[in-house]
Amino acid sequence: MNMGTATARSQVCLKRLLDEPQDNLRKFKRVCLAPPPPTTGLSPCLRPKSPKSSQSQSQFRVGPYFLFERCEGEETYRAVHTHTQQQYTCQVLPLRGYQERLAAYARLGHHDNICGLLDVVMGQDSVYVFLPGHHGDMHAYVRSRKRLGEEEAGLLFAQMLNAVEHCHRHGVVLRDLKLRRFVFTDRYRTRLALLGLDDCVLLHGDHNDDSLTDRHGCPAYVGPELLANGNASYSGRAADIWSLGVSLYTMLIGRYPFQDTKPAALFAKIRHGAFSVPSWLSAQAKCLISCMLRKLPAERLEASELLMHPWLTNPFTPRHNTHTIHHGSHKTLQNKQEDDDQVVPTWTEKH
Repeated sequence: MNMGTATARSQVCLKRLLDEPQDNLRKFKRVCLAPPPPTTGLSPCLRPKSPKSSQSQSQFRVGPYFLFERCEGEETYRAVHTHTQQQYTCQVLPLRGYQERLAAYARLGHHDNICGLLDVVMGQDSVYVFLPGHHGDMHAYVRSRKRLGEEEAGLLFAQMLNAVEHCHRHGVVLRDLKLRRFVFTDRYRTRLALLGLDDCVLLHGDHNDDSLTDRHGCPAYVGPELLANGNASYSGRAADIWSLGVSLYTMLIGRYPFQDTKPAALFAKIRHGAFSVPSWLSAQAKCLISCMLRKLPAERLEASELLMHPWLTNPFTPRHNTHTIHHGSHKTLQNKQEDDDQVVPTWTEKH
């Protein structure tokens, strides 16, 4: 079965699942996890973990799929179809409220930079969502490369921004946006796609009203408005843009703009909104980062506006400046050295 046929079939399956009343969940045929027979030729690259318990086992079977190693820090697994040997990515969702989580796929439709839903398997108390296989995520790639050149970063970031713009235009706020959520769809690592929509929020009624009240996301990527005291609402789209700014900064410089080993100190830095940009970064790249990492959400550009920024629309020409832009405060040489020594960690837990 080719990918186009699988996608068409998944749309029919998705429509049926979304139309099914929640009260009928107990009527669904449950799929139990069972260890598959021994196989060869598939060596795990991470320590495998059971999706049902902390006991380590090599493989698990969910419907017609084998689930292998769990991705670090995520409820995501590498999966292989038992008959076709096709590679997939499996995300595990709680059974309760799964329809709302899957509704974003139906609303967004097909997009080259968003991984489409291919299959859904109902489990005992979880829903297993199968997405295309991939060739690694941006977080691991940046960590392995230390930092990316502006030309490569521009080509990749434009794809990330296209995915976010498509979501925002269709009333989908992503939340918990980070480098790890973007994966390579080709082995040459030139094409990116957003993996998973399970943390998103669908805007209903007037899509222009993107006010949210819950606090959700990775500490290093959250905007200052999410750290404010009280239950005041904030713009979901603007929060996504801040996270994109953190992502681009990290891609180009190799460390987070706001970083500390102690959460309280990290959040204080984010609230203050002060960050520095190295002198060797081009003026246009600095400008684009500053358009996203604005302390006031209303001052941040929207995704559609960012796509028109000269750093993304003009052919890349290296520009070197002799000064560093500082936002809010100056840094000493010792602090600069400490920043240079800070790199992207292996993974960041959700707040």
